[in-house]
Amino acid sequence: MPFESRITRRNLLGGLAAGALWPGAARSEGQGQTAVAPGRPWELFTFSADVTPLVGHPCMGGGIAPVKSILDPLEAIGFVLRGGSLAKPVAVVVVDWCEIRNDAYDAWREAIAKAVGTDPLSVIVTAVHQHDTPIADLTAERLLEENNCTGRICNLAFHDLVVKRVARAAATAVKKTPKRVTHIGMGRAKADRVASNRRYVLADGSISYNRTSASKDLQAHKADEGTIDPWVKVLSFWNGDEPLLALSSYAIHPMAHYGQGEVSADFVGMARRARQKSLPGVVQIYASGCSGNVTAGKYNDGAPANRAELAGRLEAAMTAAWKDTRREPLEHASLRLQPLRFKAREDDGFTEADLKKRLADHEHPFGQCLAAMGLSWRKRLASDQPIALPTLDLGHALLSVAPGETYVEYQLLAEKLRPDRFVMTLGYGDAATGYIPTASQLAEHDGNLRDWCWVDSTAEAVLTEGLKAGLKAGG
Repeated sequence: MPFESRITRRNLLGGLAAGALWPGAARSEGQGQTAVAPGRPWELFTFSADVTPLVGHPCMGGGIAPVKSILDPLEAIGFVLRGGSLAKPVAVVVVDWCEIRNDAYDAWREAIAKAVGTDPLSVIVTAVHQHDTPIADLTAERLLEENNCTGRICNLAFHDLVVKRVARAAATAVKKTPKRVTHIGMGRAKADRVASNRRYVLADGSISYNRTSASKDLQAHKADEGTIDPWVKVLSFWNGDEPLLALSSYAIHPMAHYGQGEVSADFVGMARRARQKSLPGVVQIYASGCSGNVTAGKYNDGAPANRAELAGRLEAAMTAAWKDTRREPLEHASLRLQPLRFKAREDDGFTEADLKKRLADHEHPFGQCLAAMGLSWRKRLASDQPIALPTLDLGHALLSVAPGETYVEYQLLAEKLRPDRFVMTLGYGDAATGYIPTASQLAEHDGNLRDWCWVDSTAEAVLTEGLKAGLKAGG
């Protein structure tokens, strides 16, 4: 990777100090100023590329069966917005992968930034999080290889190939005639019988966190939905009365059935493609909200037929949200970046010594993978590189991307912080953190946090303050 453009603590914080909020007509560049010409038009470019893994590639970082067959392809779909009050173009890319973490996340942003002529900090990448898809963490994979581990997280050569493919698609897109943008659109509608919280109350009054994406326990089906965000939201870009692009989002784990090595964009991909068929001239993107603790488990027992059923319900909500859309002129845009300084877990099983011991355990390959991801996270913290929480401020709408498997409570918090705006909060940005729960889930001993969570109990305060700063009123 080209380290001269690596996203470090110094250039993140330096960028913030020098105007990386990019709210106005000029931004400091070293010793000089780059002025934004008044009255520049807003321009939109869209691109997509195939990111389907090869047969044999690990799925979910080695936690489930590797790729055996391809039911439908995976895609990276993105857009570039430039002009207007933006000193530099902003790119948003949504990838049909499980997670992109640490230095892999940096690699995506650096390649796309170079392709579209912007700064890596102006590139926002988020994964949809289907489980029968890849996870990318380059340092973790190298740790496995260097220690002759049997576990495998990703194929490094394939990752490099895909990143270059997506960057080429982006580079080609910005060479074409741009679409003029005059307005943004904002709509929402409730999804019917799709999402439910992992947490539910058992018949004896005790608490369970075991409502998975495919739950066969009748109590999980009978219990209330629990804490969810019921709204499907759509943020769109328009040229007058002509719609150009629709970004839809919903907070749910995006799987109906999984774990057999059958690669698929799953029910969220089906819904996205159905909307693309209904509106062929409008680029459709689907991104997952903050859904670390939200699944389809109340309404899904894992039967293959349920995938189409859930897709139909989600598509209906996406359609209703589109019909609900109100348009407003796009008069201003800025990108705000908040550095998040999380800490590593130090409880039993998560110290550096514990993780190294687990890495050497050849009887449990997936345990090796988890240890490697934990050690990769620790290496990142040791380099003093924070996670950037981006917020794209479009005037009437705010688009934020939280890191990791953020719990839905943070998405609900973001909406409460700015009731005066249309707020869309996505999850699965830089996924290095794993789960980011709240203190209440920790207090109730959420069983999902026994693993796949590499941040300590201060994470709630870190992310809460980051959201408050990123979504600040008057920004």
